[in-house]
Amino acid sequence: MQSYTIREWEKLAYGDGEGQIPAHYADKLAALAVRSPFAGRGGSGVLEHGRHALRARGVVGILAAADCSLEILPKIDVGRTGNVEQQNAAIRKRLIHMLAVALNLKLDLGSITDLAWQRETLLEILIRVFCDKLTEAVRKGMPRRYVEQEDDLSALRGRLDVARQFTRHVVNPSRLACQFDILSEDTSLNRIMKAAVLHLSRMSRSSGNQQRLRELAFIYADIADTSPLALRWDDVVIDRTNRRWRELLSMARLFLEGRYQTTTGGAGQGTALLFEMNTLFEEYVGRLISRALAGTDLTVSLQGGRLFCLSADSTERGLFQTKPDILIRRAGTVTHVIDTKWKRISSRIDDPKQGVTQGDVYQMMAYAQLYRAPRLTLLYPHHPGLGATELVHARHRITGHETILETASIDVANGGSVLDRLRSLLLRDEPVSELLM
Repeated sequence: MQSYTIREWEKLAYGDGEGQIPAHYADKLAALAVRSPFAGRGGSGVLEHGRHALRARGVVGILAAADCSLEILPKIDVGRTGNVEQQNAAIRKRLIHMLAVALNLKLDLGSITDLAWQRETLLEILIRVFCDKLTEAVRKGMPRRYVEQEDDLSALRGRLDVARQFTRHVVNPSRLACQFDILSEDTSLNRIMKAAVLHLSRMSRSSGNQQRLRELAFIYADIADTSPLALRWDDVVIDRTNRRWRELLSMARLFLEGRYQTTTGGAGQGTALLFEMNTLFEEYVGRLISRALAGTDLTVSLQGGRLFCLSADSTERGLFQTKPDILIRRAGTVTHVIDTKWKRISSRIDDPKQGVTQGDVYQMMAYAQLYRAPRLTLLYPHHPGLGATELVHARHRITGHETILETASIDVANGGSVLDRLRSLLLRDEPVSELLM
């Protein structure tokens, strides 16, 4: 199977040379990308299917057709040291770290060698982590629960089903219609795990992962097969008796029906595991901010505003609902609104506006009006072009108001002391300039 890797917003030219992709492979992958919900109205939200090249957009992950696959990595600056494979390995690590934070997972990646990070795709690494965690969990025992059963027996077991007894066995009283509970492993949680194992068996191209998945499929052989669409997610209750399965359940949901990903199949088209970086960056930053402010008098809400810009006198229904990414409150009052943007801004030397769009500024001014927040932040990913200073780059006062609007960045390539760095951003107080509109 031919595998290709590019980074978001980069191009992969058609051809048979190194760093190129044959046109017939490109056609298959582009057709698969169009079926994604991220494709958008024009069908180019994942890949632009140009005349001479494929171009990735702001969606990352894996597209896998029958005989080829394309890995799209985020544009994270990990430095210029090492070759391309080593740089891609570093990006995979950071992307999986972002996924772990966004999904509230605790992933032990220590068993994955540097060579594996370079040779295996994002999908294969995630499958490997899932298999290792699931194998460890089933060794400690599969979760079981009491399930109600009905059977016709010669002796009473459990309780008698009177209605069934006097309809079905009225002429044969030697058989008793029994209702009883048995401790069974055929539970909704185990059905979800089996569905994930079978699904990943169709997606994985790694011989090592295929071996792991075959071993797990054997363990789950007695669990009923259930279509992913028929799985009873709402029937799973995580409590103290099965808490070690919480992260496995989140990973299974990621593979089968995750918020960020989409799986496409049928008629040999292939499969996809995709993540929209705008959404992932928002969730990643939001959860980190919640952790950074834990223990303070500030509370954090993600997508928690939902006030309307307009209201009509003739109806109670509002118009143009707002959804700020992150709201920070003190004693119930909004003190800070943060909106995340997964795009590169320029330095103030190159552009005083730093590439911030007028629409973004108008959006933040609407938040200031609706939520009465004295501080607004547009938060972007950091890159070396912004210099060594990672956090606040510009602070302005909105003309005629006390509200402060600032642009800031966070380095997602640097996971060290990230909570301290965010705390520094959120609790700092500096002089500001006037924002001219």
